[in-house]
Order: sequence, then structure tokens, then C-alpha cells
Amino acid sequence: MKKVIIIGGGIIGLCSAYYLQKEGHQVSIIDQSNMDSGASYVNAGYLSPSHLVPLSAPGVMKKGLKWMLNPASPLYIKPRLDADFIKWTLAFNKSCNANHVKKSIPVIKNISLLSQTLYDDIKRDEDFNFQYEKKGLLMLCQTDKTLEEELETAHLAKREGLDVHEISKEDLKLLEPNATFNIKGATYYKCDSHTTPQEFMEDMKAHLKAVGIQFFLNERVEDLVQDKDIIVAIKTKNQTLKADEFVLSAGSWSSLLSKKLGLKLLLQAGKGYRINTTQDTGITIPSILAEAKVAVTPMHGFTRFAGTMEIAGINDKVNKIRVEAISKATTSYYPEVILTQEEKNDVASGLRPVSPDGLPYIGKSSKCKNLTIATGHAMMGWSMGPATGKLVSEVISNKKPILDLHPFHPDRKF
Repeated sequence: MKKVIIIGGGIIGLCSAYYLQKEGHQVSIIDQSNMDSGASYVNAGYLSPSHLVPLSAPGVMKKGLKWMLNPASPLYIKPRLDADFIKWTLAFNKSCNANHVKKSIPVIKNISLLSQTLYDDIKRDEDFNFQYEKKGLLMLCQTDKTLEEELETAHLAKREGLDVHEISKEDLKLLEPNATFNIKGATYYKCDSHTTPQEFMEDMKAHLKAVGIQFFLNERVEDLVQDKDIIVAIKTKNQTLKADEFVLSAGSWSSLLSKKLGLKLLLQAGKGYRINTTQDTGITIPSILAEAKVAVTPMHGFTRFAGTMEIAGINDKVNKIRVEAISKATTSYYPEVILTQEEKNDVASGLRPVSPDGLPYIGKSSKCKNLTIATGHAMMGWSMGPATGKLVSEVISNKKPILDLHPFHPDRKF
């Protein structure tokens, strides 16, 4: 048995704690917040094997440069004179190639499918109550060009064994009889599932407390006490905590802490927003508004509209232009859904940790023997959470990982 401290209590931290405790380790979680907000609570709730293509794909950088002048665009990269940002941008640009996408697709598919299975297991084994529905995911397209691109992606997914097909407007009306659409066509991934994130997080926190995991809330880790290539303890403003092993799952803040070890994780915070409505939208199947890159999820008691990737540093400022862009896109695709000003004012945001190549960092760095890194999942943290937690527990328990960790290595070169 090892004493393990997990830095960061989002979906990755909680799932790591869950599997580490099952292996018999003594686990504590420390988080700088009250653990009731952020990316793990405001995301679209998708378990998405369909999301096979990494963010760093051919043409994305070109689009990003074009969109730089448009603060309402789906991807907004704010230019700034910052060494870490410049290094990340160069590495991101280098990753935007067809060969990288080809190598990444099976990697992303395998970890996403494993996670989906583990969500099944967790819900069954722990008798959790969180909403979990297997209704698939629609990719809604308003232009012939985007529909053609989505069909290409669907063919890729089909070759990987995923259940996906094109769907006509007539068939869509049969699937969603109570919703009105303004689209050219769609693809339908039957392999996807969805959840209400807050419910899963509350179920998991309650379970972890019940099995004896200690939580330190509103405690920011200010320093790491080292002895050569070993972390001896972590320091907060109020206390020093010792352990045998440490897990770094602090999301967008992970790179700030890793610097203290001489490990330069290339990581940028990607802000996303969500708007909730309790209106009767008629929407029962999750969808992505393909051109606008907005995710629509029928959750437990409300519908969530989430989107945008705003790479502009670590901050919690709400950009009203981007909120309005989500609202306008919603009405453009679903003409009968008009979000109220009150709903838009109730917007929340979260920061997603984005690696340059669209793959998370999972495993140990050569810089530190007793630190396991688990971050950099970008928009896929919710989809990959349980699988990442299981991999973390296997690394710390000295077991052979269920998946090949090489593509996720924290020391990989870009």
C-alpha cells in the first residue's frame, strides 16, 4: 500500500482516486477550489468515441489564424508575447498534419471506448444515480461542404469499427419528432453516450468520502519539496503534506506546478462556455452544430448548449461575444429554441487543458520518479476520465497498463 496525494479534484483526479483506492492505496485529494465548478461541471457530458480526430488536424492552424480576428469564432487563439504560448503554438502547428491524425485515431478510439466501458462498470458496481443515456450523437450540418467533411470523418470512424451512418432530414424528423431543424443533413454516431456531469461528480465525491478518501478543499499547492528526483512533500499556505506518490491532475494549472520540477509541460488553457435552459426544446438526442462547433445535450431536467475553444491564458473572464455566438448558433440550427437573456447571464465557463498534439499526458516523466501526470485532455477529459484514472492506478501499482502509454508520454517530443 502506498500513500498517494492527488493534486486536482476534477474528473481525472476523482477517477484516479477511485481506482487507486480499489488497489488498496491510501489516497488524499487536494484542490485549490471548493470542487463544485470548472470544466468537469460545465462540459457537454459526452462519452464520445466519435471524436476520433485530434484538435491538431490539417487545416486547423490556418483556420485559427483566420479566426484570430474574430472573437466570436469557434476557435479563438489570442496572440500574446509569452514564451510558453509561443512554444505551444509552434508545437501545435507542427502536429497539424495527416500522419499525426492517422497515428492518433486508434489511440483516441481505444481510450474512449475503454472509458465508456468503465462508466458502465462504475454505475453498476457502485449503484450510482447519475444520468447516463446511450442515444448516440448527431452531427448537424448546414452546408454541403461541411456535410461532405463530416461524411469523410464518418467513413474514417466506420473503418475503425464505430457505428455511424448518414441520416436524411426525413429520418431525423422520425428520430426527433418534437424538434425543428434548419440543416442540410447529418451523420449519426450510435456509439456515443451522454451524462449530466454534475450528477456524476456528486456521486463520485460522495462515494470517495464514504470509502475514506480525504479531501483538502480551497488549498492551493504553492511548492513541491524535492530530494533529487523524488517529491517528498507538497506545501500549501496552511500545511505540508507528505506521501509516497503524487498525481498531477490539476488541469490547466498543471504546467505551472510541473515547472517547479524542471518539467516543461506544453499546455494551454482552452476556455469553453455553457448555457442551460429548462425550456421544452424537444431535443432528446445530443448533437453537435458542425459549423458552429456547439454541443447540445439533453441533460437531467434541462438542455445544455456548450462550446467554443478560447485559448487566451488562465482566466475566468466571460466573453459575452462568445456567449452570444453560442446562443445565435442554437437558434440558427434549432429555429424554435431562443435562449433568454436570463439564461445567457447565467453562463458558466471552464478551462480545459490543451496539449499541442491533442493527446493527453498520462504517465511518469524522467524528471520525477514518484509523480504520475494525468492532464492535457482538452475537450475529451469527460470521455477519457475513467480510463485515465485506471491507467494512473496501474502505473502507481506497478501493473502492466491496460493500454499502451507510449503515445501519452509526458516527455514526448513535438
